[in-house]
Amino acid sequence: MRVPLPALLCGSAAGLLLLLLRWRRRSGLWRKVKEARQRQERSLVQMEMAVRSFREQHPSVNMISILSLPLPELSKKLRDGSLPPEHVFYAYVGKALQIATETNCITEYLQESETQLRKAKLTGKLGLLYGVPVSIKDSIDCEGHDSTLGFIKNLNKPATEDSVVVQVLKRQGAIPFVKTNVPQSLISYDCKNLIFGQTFNPLLYTRSPGGSSGGEGALVGGGGSILGFGTDVGGSLRFPAAFCGICTLKPTGNRLSKKGIISGVLGQKAVVAAVGPMAKDVESLVLCMRALLCEDMFSLDSTVPPLPFNEEVYSSMQPLRIGYYETDFFTMPSPAMRRAVRETKQLLEDAGHTLVPFELMNVDYVIFNLCVRGLFADGGASFLRKFKGELEKGSVGLFLRLAKSPNWLKTVLSWIAKPFVPRFSGIIRSMRANTVDEVWSLHCEIEDFCHQFIAQWKKLNLDVMLCPMLGPALGIGYPGKLSVAVSYTMLYNTLDFPVGVVPVTMVTDEDEEELKGYQGYFRDWWDRTLAKAFRGSVGLPVAVQCVALPWQEELCLRFMKEVETLILKKNRLV
Repeated sequence: MRVPLPALLCGSAAGLLLLLLRWRRRSGLWRKVKEARQRQERSLVQMEMAVRSFREQHPSVNMISILSLPLPELSKKLRDGSLPPEHVFYAYVGKALQIATETNCITEYLQESETQLRKAKLTGKLGLLYGVPVSIKDSIDCEGHDSTLGFIKNLNKPATEDSVVVQVLKRQGAIPFVKTNVPQSLISYDCKNLIFGQTFNPLLYTRSPGGSSGGEGALVGGGGSILGFGTDVGGSLRFPAAFCGICTLKPTGNRLSKKGIISGVLGQKAVVAAVGPMAKDVESLVLCMRALLCEDMFSLDSTVPPLPFNEEVYSSMQPLRIGYYETDFFTMPSPAMRRAVRETKQLLEDAGHTLVPFELMNVDYVIFNLCVRGLFADGGASFLRKFKGELEKGSVGLFLRLAKSPNWLKTVLSWIAKPFVPRFSGIIRSMRANTVDEVWSLHCEIEDFCHQFIAQWKKLNLDVMLCPMLGPALGIGYPGKLSVAVSYTMLYNTLDFPVGVVPVTMVTDEDEEELKGYQGYFRDWWDRTLAKAFRGSVGLPVAVQCVALPWQEELCLRFMKEVETLILKKNRLV
């Protein structure tokens, strides 16, 4: 049957029109990306000009000595007037510019911070963080600035007001001065997006800085910020801290306000998100929490329980009863991870604390059936919508492909894969769309699991827990291939326990040699890939996690401080 010429021409014209419209839309998106990159470049130029102008007017200021001060000492000097806030501010703007040039960690300079600096001097009100420059993760709203999450669609949509955390920081005298890079969607522990590109680890540029608070990790780890703020929904504070050799605290989900903070998966409650600080040492985190847990926090967001910082708990000298484990029997720890826990355990025992083995059970079930299933309870539909119209799908291609698949196909693929690659089968199964009844049952199961975990904790009469943290830093691109390696961190988002990270050792030649025998627990593609990702890491930091029960951030920080003190003492003796 011959197609009439007019119909053929109409069809061709329609097809051509669709191609032109698609080309026009893509051109518009690329134009937005180009403009955002130009703004980023202008930000760095503004920082350079500001620092140069200050140095010309104040050539005798010793920037290096300012940058060497720990936060508590710096804060004290700012508050007693022995150190002018503008000296501190421009010292950190200069250092941040250097680290941004090396690692691509800063997305935007908050130029209004210079105005805030001038106003702070005039008000005379000295909060606990008076004059302290702080860095802010991209996804935390700052008035007049985008919170992109690495999505083009979020460009040119500036926040209409500061998030509560930023408001409280300002009321305590802190000066937010930059926003930092994140991976597209935040559901990744690398740090790359199409708009601003890849962020690099300041310790070794071929390594990832971690994510999703990777820009913060790189900037704080490189010394360009003395105090940074990020979020955590599976390890997003803890990965960057561990990979970049710094400290962080992931509080209980609602200890600090999340109002004005954009989530990677809106609405889900199974894997609890938290906002928290990142710094070089534990005492800096403590000062930060003292400042944030104030009346302003509780009045600006009445859903946050009015629990001021408990000095008595933090300053207690009572010996601790500490649970510990070296592995979760899901992700085999690297030799350096296992050694980090063993050596820290020994130091704690020698200091008079009691260490008690803690047995984790059914972690594979928890990861797939509670964590991943909870995160994508709608089958990934809402997650998929975030990528609609984007030019790039980031490092979450597997999740997007599964999100597009119907339930029957996921069931079939899971069944086929189970005998050969059980973990892949588990991911497929956990990505099924759930009914409302199934979601409610899931939430009940998570509650039961949490109560069982606490019962096991209390049966052993524990105060806190010591456990591994994934490390050392993986090579660029590896986190996107190794989503299963979040088992050590995501567990505590589902439990909603406060967790801190403290660096305790570095990879040795002996660790590297032992790594040659690394096979993993499943001996699948992921285990082989993780072994490759760990290699060539001599000299890179390795951390541990310090865990406490919900709402016991002060006890968690006290434990972190004990670990940090013992490690510093040991290093001085070596």
